Amino acid sequence: MDTSAITHLTAVGIADAVRGGTLTAAAVVDAHLTRIAAVNPDVNAVTVVLTDRAREAAAALDSRISRGENPGPLAGVPISVKENIDLTWSATTSGLPCYAGLVPRSNATFVQRALDAGAIPVARGNMPDVGLRWDTDNDLFGRTRNPWDASRVPGGSSGGDAVAVATGMVAAGLGNDYGGSLRLPAHAAGVVALRPSAGRVTAPSRDVAEPVPLSLQAFAVNGPLARSVDDLDALFGVVHGADDRDPLSVTVPHPAAYDGPRRAAVTVDPAGWGVEPQVADAVRRAADALSAAGWEVEEAEPPLVERAAVLWRQLSATEMAPALFTPGVFPGPLSAGTVQYFRDNVAGVELLDTSAAYQAAWAERFAIASAWRAFSARYPVVLGPVVTERMPLVGYDLSGPEAVTAQWRSHRLLVIANFLGLPAVAVPTGVVDGAPQGVQVIAGLHRDHVALAAARAIEAAGTPLTPIDPR
Repeated sequence: MDTSAITHLTAVGIADAVRGGTLTAAAVVDAHLTRIAAVNPDVNAVTVVLTDRAREAAAALDSRISRGENPGPLAGVPISVKENIDLTWSATTSGLPCYAGLVPRSNATFVQRALDAGAIPVARGNMPDVGLRWDTDNDLFGRTRNPWDASRVPGGSSGGDAVAVATGMVAAGLGNDYGGSLRLPAHAAGVVALRPSAGRVTAPSRDVAEPVPLSLQAFAVNGPLARSVDDLDALFGVVHGADDRDPLSVTVPHPAAYDGPRRAAVTVDPAGWGVEPQVADAVRRAADALSAAGWEVEEAEPPLVERAAVLWRQLSATEMAPALFTPGVFPGPLSAGTVQYFRDNVAGVELLDTSAAYQAAWAERFAIASAWRAFSARYPVVLGPVVTERMPLVGYDLSGPEAVTAQWRSHRLLVIANFLGLPAVAVPTGVVDGAPQGVQVIAGLHRDHVALAAARAIEAAGTPLTPIDPR
């Protein structure tokens, strides 16, 4: 099999071929290293290429297979690991120059689980410094380009990993999601991503030695990006589960299939704030795909969409503003873009600057979660847009407080999954005007397999959009 054919395989396809002897892990790794060398100069998605370690891991895996050992469910699958996730093969920089030498002592638990299952890291994925923008740029590695249209952002903060998957440099990526950071760049790149339920995939990247803000505890989770929903399912099935280092992590069974009620609530324009026609068309096409697959589809607005989105922004901004503007909190300077973005963000938010207001916001979150739990009893899946407008031009999020607020409004359904800790899958539906278009499906807490089942039905109605060559 030639190099281009190998880099077009899905993660599941690669693992099947390596286990079955059709491909060696060494050939798979070399094909993807060749692809990185050819493509990454154009997109700057990969920050570090782990050539020697990846080849050593591939040789060791091939040796195990030759001895008749089980190579694992992800045998030979080349992956990227986001720059803020611990992998002992390179520094965990979070995009900060001051962290350029910070090599971790151990792998993040979910990374180790992927390695134990046979996955092979070949690269690190770029991100905005400390993940604070819906774009991917920093002073250490520079800007990642959207491979579909370089004039538009690739999304963030797992933008490097999404672009690496979309261009065939890796078969899957490991990233994280605090406010859409997996689903947004996957949407921009035309690939799939799973934001797991809160606690399902362990959150800390390194040993936690100091207090963690409540919003990070509640909103953030690690998860996978890939080119097929089956790949997401395979990756999630390996990496999920409790970790002794994460007191909020849980182990919940992950069923192989979903055999419950197939009913979906469709929201084309969440909260009625407006939606671009091509986005509305994508949601309706996805609804038709679900209906054709045997799902009962109804247009129904989930509860308290506007309030949930507002509270996500207020809580995140309130907690991050002191860290951003208090000297000494970060060990080194943030990029000018990150500082500008967050100054503009804070300027557009009514901060919860009293103890009573802050407590009331968290108390209200409980009530909203209760309403969503009741809604999901009727509708196991909510189908809607990832964002309600096309990906913005580069620099849009630095053009003032009004632009930042408009961007957040477009992301309203995106951040609600974080606010409530719910599983959500971004899945493409096609290409419109030269750019990927897609939707997301949100399921009830710990019903990750339900979101994956609905996304699989939507995916089956279309054709794969990636890998592509940068344009």
